[in-house]
Amino acid sequence: MAAHIQERIKRLIIDQRLPSGAPLPTETELMELLGVSRNSVREALKALQAMGIVEIRHGFGTYVGPMSMAPMIEGLIFRTVAGHYRGEDSLLQLLELREAVETGLIARLAGRIPEADLAELDAVVRRMEAEAAEGSVRAETDRAFHAALYGSLDNTLLSEVLEAFWDAFHRVRTDLVDVPTDPKVTCKQHREILESVRSGDALRAEEAIRDHFGNIRIRLRSAHSD
Repeated sequence: MAAHIQERIKRLIIDQRLPSGAPLPTETELMELLGVSRNSVREALKALQAMGIVEIRHGFGTYVGPMSMAPMIEGLIFRTVAGHYRGEDSLLQLLELREAVETGLIARLAGRIPEADLAELDAVVRRMEAEAAEGSVRAETDRAFHAALYGSLDNTLLSEVLEAFWDAFHRVRTDLVDVPTDPKVTCKQHREILESVRSGDALRAEEAIRDHFGNIRIRLRSAHSD
């Protein structure tokens, strides 16, 4: 019954084409509309809030939620941490998931990235190089590179999924494993990714992405074995 009520509320949002932040019917109106009790409505709304589909603002009402990837990120983080403490290579599995997605996309970008995006990527790599000269490349700079790399695909959902994978991996890695990095290698690999997509060489671009993730994989395994 609870799942059925959740589905009906989701269908209401879809059918009425309600955007994030739009108010939903009151609890009383939902009770009448769905023919269920107040407790059933409240349980369904709490479950939908946990998924980011609705937002309950106490004293104000219920609204369509941000529909963010936050629940997915938290789920990935929890699964990875739990697997790690069971002795599984869960962090490596999460890295391989990121690699599979990015490797599958990179060939589509070769020779097709707009000049403005290439200029942004150039600026990010130069920032990486400046940070490397001071001893380390900041995680935020690495993230900015990957976000800019796929921005020209103009796919909001894809960007959010990639951000979710990145965020989950780096948050868990920071908490679980001290992975040694060579900032000069990091810069070189990102520069190679940029130059390969700029040149339009899809095979070179795929190889550059694989080399980048392969290096992270080697460092992860090394950290696990220490």
